Amino acid sequence: MADNEPIENEEIAEEERLASPPDASKESIELKAYNLINQTLCGYIEDVKDGYAKTRFIAIDEMAVDRRGLIHSGHIFSAANFAAIAAVNKPNAILAAARCNFLAPLKVGDEVVFEANSMQSSTRKRTVTVVGTIGKIKAFDGEFAVVITERHVLSLNILEA
Repeated sequence: MADNEPIENEEIAEEERLASPPDASKESIELKAYNLINQTLCGYIEDVKDGYAKTRFIAIDEMAVDRRGLIHSGHIFSAANFAAIAAVNKPNAILAAARCNFLAPLKVGDEVVFEANSMQSSTRKRTVTVVGTIGKIKAFDGEFAVVITERHVLSLNILEA
């Protein structure tokens, strides 16, 4: 069988694989940064408070790298980054650096809960710790440096000499 053939999902129950997003009737949480992000790809907001965010990431077929359903680590990183930015939840917040550990492989149908905590609340540069779990299993941990700029990063003309 070639690697580009359909993903084998026999061992994944259809109900688990097609996990639905959070209840649409749940009160909407206002994001001040990344508010146009595709939450299907980066995780759904479960909770946001000052310096804290909880998201739920559902691994889907389009994220797989092989027919067994292994998820590309870039999608996991993106979901953790989104949780970090949501914890800061300030306009013009942007990722500046990251250190992360991928502790368990993910497969199509896995749901990861990311919890992000900002260590500062009044500075322009914030350190945010993010932990991702599948049930009781820690699948990811990382530390993200998030910077809050005065203007949108694309308005700063940092590439012009």
